[in-house]
Amino acid sequence: MARFATVYDRNAVEREMDYAKRDLPVTLYGFLDAVSTKFPSRPAVSFQLLSGPDDPAVTLSWAELRQEVTRAANLFRSLGVGEGDVVAYLLPNALETVTTLLGGAVAGIVNPINPLLEAEQIAGILRETKAKVLVTLKPFPKTDIAQKAAKAVANAPGVKAVLEVDLNRYLTPPKKWIVPFIRPKVQAHHKARVLSYGQETRKMPADRLTFADSTGDRVAAYFHTGGTTGMPKVAQHKYSGMVYNGWLGATLLFDETDVLICPLPLFHVFAAYPILMSCLGSGAHVVFPTPAGYRGDGVFDNFWKLIERWKVSFVITVPTAISALMQRPVNADVSSLKTAISGSAPLPLELYNRFKAATGVEIAEGYGLTEATCLVSCNPVDGEKKVGSVGIPLPYTEIRILRATPEGFHQCGTDEVGEICVANPGVFEGSTYTEADKNHDLFAAERFLRTGDLGRMDADGYLWITGRAKDLIIRGGHNIDPAEIEEALLSHPAVAFAGAIGQPDSFAGELPCAYVELVAGKTVTVEELLDHVRGRIHERAAVPKHIEIMEELPKTAVGKIFKPDLRRLAITRVYDAALADADLNVRVKEVVEDKKRGLVARLEKTGAVDEAAVAQKLGEFTRPWDWA
Repeated sequence: MARFATVYDRNAVEREMDYAKRDLPVTLYGFLDAVSTKFPSRPAVSFQLLSGPDDPAVTLSWAELRQEVTRAANLFRSLGVGEGDVVAYLLPNALETVTTLLGGAVAGIVNPINPLLEAEQIAGILRETKAKVLVTLKPFPKTDIAQKAAKAVANAPGVKAVLEVDLNRYLTPPKKWIVPFIRPKVQAHHKARVLSYGQETRKMPADRLTFADSTGDRVAAYFHTGGTTGMPKVAQHKYSGMVYNGWLGATLLFDETDVLICPLPLFHVFAAYPILMSCLGSGAHVVFPTPAGYRGDGVFDNFWKLIERWKVSFVITVPTAISALMQRPVNADVSSLKTAISGSAPLPLELYNRFKAATGVEIAEGYGLTEATCLVSCNPVDGEKKVGSVGIPLPYTEIRILRATPEGFHQCGTDEVGEICVANPGVFEGSTYTEADKNHDLFAAERFLRTGDLGRMDADGYLWITGRAKDLIIRGGHNIDPAEIEEALLSHPAVAFAGAIGQPDSFAGELPCAYVELVAGKTVTVEELLDHVRGRIHERAAVPKHIEIMEELPKTAVGKIFKPDLRRLAITRVYDAALADADLNVRVKEVVEDKKRGLVARLEKTGAVDEAAVAQKLGEFTRPWDWA
């Protein structure tokens, strides 16, 4: 592995040769074939249905994974999937999810879908991507995925075949015997053929593809972004972007002796690319604990024991999970751990410090986005980790901080805030989204993807994110479009204006909240508004946790709601409540705009103050603060 401690090390990797000259597989099947040839008997992927450190687990070696992916790809081709056709999956984590992701991308275009979405959104994604085949769960206790899939397919007539994965194969007697008697009954109101994934794949050859592999680079995956509104954006990913993510992991982070634990869902790019593709690149072993990952029963309670069981060297996590883990004692031998990699949302300094104190391991924060096939930057595992930054741009990734002006784009200087724009082998220049109209104005200087995130580069070459131009609310790494909340509120006859933002939260990073201005002469209570929006917002995560009625919302000169003022109100309210609950004799005097750090809460003392306790309490939040 190349050393990755400084910008100099990153540049040294680039100086070795142009990326295009590196001898890398062109296709995903070629990538898998290379690792399975090199490490045929080493463990590739493990999955355990239950979370206990002694519960049964199933492991595939690299040779076995190649066989199962080959079978899956052959099955999809036999069902009429060509290179331009879509295999969607609506699955929790399991070995079949891995083989569907890889096999779907080998046979055609794979389209992972978040099973936490409602059936209407799932159907919308199936129609948008023109999916021919859907892989989903056979009805199983304690999950409604099969029910959602049946409803969605009824509204997506393009789906011709549904392949069902039966999780019962991972159980042992007596539970294995009981499930068939308590399996939920699902009425399918669609015309698609319903087949068993396990039975059908076993009929297929495992030693060869029954069709010619792709001859060059092509689109092989569609990942939807958000999905909280009726028509989500669907990002296109090419083989080259997948291989680039895997090459980065193999070059800078992992080798065949590493073990990664990944309780993140395989419908998300973080698990699919920086994790799974890095294992394909390096031969590392990835463990998926329970179908629901961090959401699985007992995963947090057993987490440290799972690290001891599998001798995990890398933890893949997000701030909400770190917060939950720090509420549990480290009750196992975690000496195998080298580092933890966190992404999807800003990491509070307090959580970083608690994790390091509890485990002796530092967390490296990184940055990626669905539109760039994920990886963009990372704090160096072997070097200085600037907590709060998202690290150094990765090899062959060029970041420009740009500001749009009437004359064109202005390149910002050191520590000057602008829009983060990215060019790297994961960016599909000009065709990021499936819908051509959504690519309009998405690129600066033709090749730099405009991320919609605001940030700055410091003098040491570290990237800092200061805000989001797109105003998305990020709840525990999940994107929520404020427009859906606002539209739901505006559908009430008493509401004239509505503004939805993310309010600070010590666990989720942000929670949706909303401010409304009423029609003159109308009255309504907060409870009535909450009841009204619950039936109109498609996912529970987007229902606002706080609604406030104001005499008048802050607006710009052209009448647009001025959201920075709403964020100031939310920061003040949330921080004041947290400080009061802890009896700390401190309150927020004002919230000011700082060019480098975004909105900063300035505190004033109202009595004798324990400053260390204040720092610990506000360290649970991601937003910065100062003393007034």
